[in-house]
Amino acid sequence: MTGPMSRKLEARIVDYIASRLPDGRDFQLQDVQRIAVGWSHETWLFDLVWQEGGVARRCGLCLRRDPGNTLLRHLSNLEQQFRVLQCLADTALPTPRPYWFEHDPAILDMPFLVMEKVPGVCPSPWGREGRAFYHAAAGRGALPASFTATLASLHTLDWRAAGLDFLGVPEPGTGFARREIAKWRALINLSGHPPEPILTDLIAWLEANAPPVERLTLVHGAYRTGNLLIHDDRISAVLDWELQVLGDPMYDVAYVLSDLNREGTPLLSNLVDRDDFYRDYEAATGFTIDDAVCRYYNALYAMRSVAFWMSASGLYAAGQSDDIRLARTAWSVPVVLERAARELGY
Repeated sequence: MTGPMSRKLEARIVDYIASRLPDGRDFQLQDVQRIAVGWSHETWLFDLVWQEGGVARRCGLCLRRDPGNTLLRHLSNLEQQFRVLQCLADTALPTPRPYWFEHDPAILDMPFLVMEKVPGVCPSPWGREGRAFYHAAAGRGALPASFTATLASLHTLDWRAAGLDFLGVPEPGTGFARREIAKWRALINLSGHPPEPILTDLIAWLEANAPPVERLTLVHGAYRTGNLLIHDDRISAVLDWELQVLGDPMYDVAYVLSDLNREGTPLLSNLVDRDDFYRDYEAATGFTIDDAVCRYYNALYAMRSVAFWMSASGLYAAGQSDDIRLARTAWSVPVVLERAARELGY
């Protein structure tokens, strides 16, 4: 967590919420925390306390603001995230309930959304404490089962009935993979990074080997520990709705299988035994995990990672951000490309 919220910003948030809850009075924010782990938006957690009808009330809230100069920029749209959460609110998938979205910068200087603060913790899988947390949870068994069951719930929900077709239905056949390639190529081009021969080769391979999609589902795009809230050894909420698409569920499965998300442990996402994941996911969804397709999407994730890190380091180099984490991502570009080269058979 970073420094405290300014008094001025806190007062403006109180004024805004008061305008949305006209029957309340004596509004205050308590236990205000800024979460520092996010790369795409400012995220604040707090409890709202107020009086309404002579009754003291309390509600946990999360506010996200878009400063416009973070990792994904034009690809991470708070209004779209808000709409996705609205669509998911009445499904079986655990997600924060959305309350308000505002685009007008006159309110809080930048677009923002307000949603439910769901009980739970979100340990980072990259640090020592987080790895210890997931290792202990893996031994107990309940959280790994919840991890897999929640992904299955995500992939089997009726996205048309939920109204998620606004995300864009890809063209039949190889349309999904080609759309993703085009998306990340555009971010690479915006980064201003000089050409990388291995990346050029990787993109050509991806275009030549794009797999057809057998079924379309909602795809989270970054389903792993660190993007999930955990409460009482269960997934209490799926977070970070920034990369969601309608596409191949194997895209998410490949992300779970990737060793990039498990810090040297054999457990998937630092949590789940591989054989258990295959068995439980296939039983819950009725889908068969296609290892060859997952290997393709793992290569596509390499392209996406390079796009992320070129964009991030470019922001810092251009003086558009002073987040030192973005500067450090310049080191990640050759690391990912070296890995991709080995996968391509160099």
